[in-house]
Amino acid sequence: MSVSRRKLLQWGGLGVVGAGLVTVPISTVSAKAASQLSSRDMPKPFQAAFRRPPTLAPDSVTTDSDGATVNNYTLAMRQASAQILPTRKTGILGYNGTFPGPTIELEQGTKAVVHMRNRLPKNHPQWTKHLLATSTHLHGSATLPQYDGYANDVTLPGFAKTYQYPNFQPARTIWYHDHGVHFTAQNVYSGLAGMYIIHDPVERELLPQGEFDVPLVVNDAMFAADGSLAYDDRDHSGLWGDVILVNGVPWPVMKVQPRVYRFRVLNASISRSYKFALSSGQPLHLVGTDGGLMPATQSVANYRHGMAERYEVLIDFSKYKPGTRVELKNLSATNNRDYDFTGKVMAFDVVAAPVGMKDDPKWNRIPTTLADSEPMHLTKDDAEEKRYFRVEKNGLVEPWTINGVTWEEVIASNFKLAHADPKLNSVELWTIENKSGGWFHPVHIHLVDFRVLSRNGKAPFAWERGPKDVVYIGEGEKVDVVMRFGPHQGRYMVHCHNLPHEDHSMMFQFRVGLGEDDDDPWDPINAAPAEFDDAPD
Repeated sequence: MSVSRRKLLQWGGLGVVGAGLVTVPISTVSAKAASQLSSRDMPKPFQAAFRRPPTLAPDSVTTDSDGATVNNYTLAMRQASAQILPTRKTGILGYNGTFPGPTIELEQGTKAVVHMRNRLPKNHPQWTKHLLATSTHLHGSATLPQYDGYANDVTLPGFAKTYQYPNFQPARTIWYHDHGVHFTAQNVYSGLAGMYIIHDPVERELLPQGEFDVPLVVNDAMFAADGSLAYDDRDHSGLWGDVILVNGVPWPVMKVQPRVYRFRVLNASISRSYKFALSSGQPLHLVGTDGGLMPATQSVANYRHGMAERYEVLIDFSKYKPGTRVELKNLSATNNRDYDFTGKVMAFDVVAAPVGMKDDPKWNRIPTTLADSEPMHLTKDDAEEKRYFRVEKNGLVEPWTINGVTWEEVIASNFKLAHADPKLNSVELWTIENKSGGWFHPVHIHLVDFRVLSRNGKAPFAWERGPKDVVYIGEGEKVDVVMRFGPHQGRYMVHCHNLPHEDHSMMFQFRVGLGEDDDDPWDPINAAPAEFDDAPD
């Protein structure tokens, strides 16, 4: 179902809102708090225990016509109440009513069919009270266009859509989140996000597994006095909360054995970037990026982590005596808004080694050589086409744009307008430049894994020397990325992952292997529409 922002607001019982708002550049600032909570209700760092998101078991396991195993899942988006604060409940929107949503975890080559039910109320219970029309994007998956979570392919409350995911890509940490047109920020901030993990034999052999392979969904939030989520995107500049959550828990404490752990770190904030470091000064060993394992481990004192990026990090706790506390800190980055405790993320308390810990060959192993991947072999000489994109703000009252074009113009063209039309399996080099002043823009390119070739003419940062699908375009930065477009044909999106920017209206599309007027059997809106859901809850 294709809709515009105006139509969504009208269906939600409102007229058009937000016209004429002025978006003002920010500089990095510090303040005491953003929440309106009393001192009794405000959570304190390192008071709550760490917890993992639940893992979703398949409803059934079947075999596809090509012989592949298929895991069949059901998820329902629901309004729910969560115990985030120590003294008050907080209303959320969540997959199966939780935040984060349950983790889907499977092996490379095992397909997934996810029946996604929209059991949300008609309108968002807070803020703009917009229609809760959702679109689920599996971020990092090379999925056919009709299952990719195209922004205007929305599922209305009371409807359901069945998504098909091939999972043929190498092992990686990806995530699913709402992508509904123009209200992605508010829906994701309300809780519609969850992790999705693909394993393969290479990473199984190299890296910690099981209880030592730990998902960290990191985001920030601000709260109203009654404990509900508050929302202030500073006239669409971005939202920076004063409470840091890890897997939905404020500043948790995790007990760890004196050994190597693997952390899959997802920045699920809608606007905040982080600069992670350990309080002990010990290095973080980066082994994976958005698209899976890096060619070689990169050991760094700290690293910059933009919204929607995923990094896999090894931390070696074998160097600490039992009773030692190590903090994961946030050193922040330019153009965030920082508060009293946003420099803290979580703490690790080292406990005594259990009997048999050293029977695991990975207990103290930091591998140096990891895994090869096709994107990391691409060079600028492989590019058949070179394109240039500006991410910017055109004046104080104009929307966010890419090359001066907004998503509203794509809608007005009946979804024909595209910034790029690469041939199937062709290689292109894209230069993305940020001249927007006081903002950074993590740019996500759907469908592909790419290689970051250079940043301002120099080598990429150590931590981004692996396959990526989001690239941090900082203030005054120009970044070159190279990618192969495939394996699917059709229309896909590119957008800023500062989600208030995406919603207003920093998003465009490209067509792979299709002309503007070609028939499109993979039409992202019409090829696999949502259907009325009258099944019982």
